Amino acid sequence: MKNLNQKIVPHLWYDKEAIEAAEFYASIFPDSKIIDITTIHDTPSGDSDIVSFELWGQKFMAISAGPYFKINPSVSFIVNFDPSREKHAREKINEVWTKLSEGGKVLMPLDQYPFSERYGWIQDKYGLSWQLILSNSEGEERPTIVPSLLFVGDKFGMAEEAIRFYLSVFKTAKQGLIARYPKGMEPDKEGTIMFSDFSLENQWFAAMDSAHEHKFSFNEAISFMVYCDTQEEIDYYWEKLSAVPEAEQCGWLKDQFGISWQIVPSEMDKMMSKGTPEQLARVTKAFLKMKKFDLVELQKAYKG
Repeated sequence: MKNLNQKIVPHLWYDKEAIEAAEFYASIFPDSKIIDITTIHDTPSGDSDIVSFELWGQKFMAISAGPYFKINPSVSFIVNFDPSREKHAREKINEVWTKLSEGGKVLMPLDQYPFSERYGWIQDKYGLSWQLILSNSEGEERPTIVPSLLFVGDKFGMAEEAIRFYLSVFKTAKQGLIARYPKGMEPDKEGTIMFSDFSLENQWFAAMDSAHEHKFSFNEAISFMVYCDTQEEIDYYWEKLSAVPEAEQCGWLKDQFGISWQIVPSEMDKMMSKGTPEQLARVTKAFLKMKKFDLVELQKAYKG
């Protein structure tokens, strides 16, 4: 289930390990590869590697840009091993679990649960967490990898409001499943979201509330890039999503729930991967000065 012109792309921030991590993930999941590696110079973090890669047919980006943000389990990736699509789903889930466990930390052991005969939640050696699940193939098909948002701490109980907000912002959007906590699941409050999923521009997301004590919350280490074809589109998403003025920089913004987004021109990828070193240097210099991206200025810098 490939989403080739993927409009929303998860973006991972590492201190120095972006290339190493991307290569590690590409070696673990089927139908995965590194697409491009570009190094930009003279950024506030010095030289930064930017890696674009595909995992199980889905596009990701990663950057090595210094120790400013640390990936935590507030955003994790659900990986659906569906026996109806994947012949050896059960063997595959065990194999992927073993590889991700190396140097990692188990958050929920790979085991049988009321909601799945085989499920586990693991934080790998780079800090990224994965929820591996042997999924049943009833109902509408879901992609293999789905980013999942965990609303904890002062954001607990906001999952539903967040989903409604995102469904209103993105033009092509739909609600999937909603399961609420029943009575008697304290500390989780009855009626809050136990699990829900929704699709924005054909990219599925999951969201859940947890009232348990967690030592983490949303940060910039995992953000979502929204590719825009025009300046109007950039302006639209910027205005709708940005809720923290001091977080605005280089195309990044933070919404009212603490999730970070990057509103980027679709052409940016091409500029970064096809540009000469001089073009890259000019584009980098131009975008480091911007908060919201100015497409015309970036094109000018690229053309020189």
